[in-house]
Amino acid sequence: MDMRKLGNEINRRCNELLSLQKPDGTWRFCFENSLITDAYMLILLRTIEYRNEKLIKQFTERILSQQSEDGLWRVYPDEEPANLSATIQAYTALLYSQYFKPNDERLKSAKPFIIKNGGLKEADLINKVFLAMNGLYEWPDVPIDPAILFSLPLTAPINQYDISSYARAHFAPVLLMLNDKRKLTSKYTPDISYFHIDGEDGSQLDDWVNLFSILNIRDSYLHTKKENILSYIKKHTEPDGTLLSYSLTTIYMIYGLLTSGYDRHSTVIQNALNGLIKMFCDVDGTLHLQNSPSTTWDTSLILYTLLEAGVPINNPSIVKGAQFLLTQQHTRYGDWSVHNPHVAPGGWGFSAGNTIHPDIDDTQAALRTMAHLYHSHSLYQSSYERGLSWLLSMQNDDGGWAAFEKNTNRYLIGSLPIKHAKDALIDPSTPDLTGRTLEFLGKFHGLKQDHPSVKKGVNWLWANQEQDGSWYGRWGVCYLYGTWAAVTGLMACGVNPQNKRIQKAKQWLLSVQNEDGGWGESCESDKKRRFIGLKETTPSQTAWALNTLNTISDQPTPKMERAAEWLMNDKKTNYPTGAGLPGSFYIRYHSYDYIWPLLGLIQYYKKLVL
Repeated sequence: MDMRKLGNEINRRCNELLSLQKPDGTWRFCFENSLITDAYMLILLRTIEYRNEKLIKQFTERILSQQSEDGLWRVYPDEEPANLSATIQAYTALLYSQYFKPNDERLKSAKPFIIKNGGLKEADLINKVFLAMNGLYEWPDVPIDPAILFSLPLTAPINQYDISSYARAHFAPVLLMLNDKRKLTSKYTPDISYFHIDGEDGSQLDDWVNLFSILNIRDSYLHTKKENILSYIKKHTEPDGTLLSYSLTTIYMIYGLLTSGYDRHSTVIQNALNGLIKMFCDVDGTLHLQNSPSTTWDTSLILYTLLEAGVPINNPSIVKGAQFLLTQQHTRYGDWSVHNPHVAPGGWGFSAGNTIHPDIDDTQAALRTMAHLYHSHSLYQSSYERGLSWLLSMQNDDGGWAAFEKNTNRYLIGSLPIKHAKDALIDPSTPDLTGRTLEFLGKFHGLKQDHPSVKKGVNWLWANQEQDGSWYGRWGVCYLYGTWAAVTGLMACGVNPQNKRIQKAKQWLLSVQNEDGGWGESCESDKKRRFIGLKETTPSQTAWALNTLNTISDQPTPKMERAAEWLMNDKKTNYPTGAGLPGSFYIRYHSYDYIWPLLGLIQYYKKLVL
């Protein structure tokens, strides 16, 4: 490869990123997720009779823009068959818009598809719950009000903190409505009764609620449950008005509060609506509601990438970005402290304005920049030390790292007969988060396998390697993501590249390389829990694979060169490579086509120089 051409391309991309920085030091790319947020926002606006017809039209156009050629909706382009829940979301929202009726041409394929596939009862649980909140689906009859969960003490066999933080934030508003079977309707509420098909309800909600029958419930808990849930919502409402910085939880919160006596014009409801509006972004000329804007995450990754490229630490853009990160480091105790009470706050969250919901991945990403600036100012030194202490303290007892909390991996909950129980209800250690944390600890803090935390993390990764040599990534798509994170983490901590398990990972990676030199993996892998190749090569997945090979190999190889040449073409993709919930929620990070290919080329350039 022409070294001069490669160096020039790296410089060009660095300058491009520098030109995209905002005046406040951030980079603000769109976090484009599945259409659920757009559909729910449209339904909410109509239900509360929000008087902004332009906004309704914009969300209507957005939903239509996501329709496939067959008239149905999918959560990733190659999904077959189409996604039932997504099609129900889009169909229902378009009826709410009042610009479409059931017999309109654009909806003619959706209705028979939904009926053929079992109707509303076969939708995902989260969608049935939202339909019930809108009076479009029947709340189930439950033997015990599950809202009691928020009143049980920590000594109970199960309590709210045994469920993942993101599940809690979704459940709390819903539980305000479930026991009394409340609903919020309006003159815009459509009739979709033709989607109620006889047969057993596939929600399995009763199975979840029956869990409470094993508990020793005292009557004294019953009268406090509503107050406890309202208290939870109040404590977890961010300064921007959102519930834990998520748009879906905030929409649910508005429903829960409105049906609990809050007026639409109350401060809390208006703040929540304003918080949602601030989450809007433009995607290809359409209006999209991000579930959680990725500002802090993107800014951390870009700063780290620019520093890896050799941009000086005193560059004004680096300084401005680092100053922003300092403002985003948490000083408040969040739910994470319940299972980890003996450490001070010091983590970072995903979104700007997130003050109580830090996570492991954002923290290690921010710390990479803090490590570069450690000696330049005492503020960065104290920030780094607080962040490092928090990160190390969040290691699970099993040796891995989870997303948001420590030791929130109860077997009882993860084994419940509910779709996605292991993905949504618990927060277990994962190879991607464990690997990326180890890479930070090894590369930036110099910790190796003789350090107790690193040793435990390395052993956890070995224990969770797949038979074919890959690792499953929870928050990215999917085996390429997990393998990249695991291998780079292991190598940074001093694992020998000739280790047979590392070599097995390398051989697996080479075996799934596309003919054009790149890599692509379908979101279908996430559903089937095995690698499903994508004919289309994607920039981020190719960069992850190249980085993995670069870390293992002593010298560049022809296959690595082909991957670098593909990345040099600077191709972009609409394919989602971020994961949220298998089969339901995927993310197209608009920043990823800039960040990961550049980082891949930087590491490859350094390999050539050496």
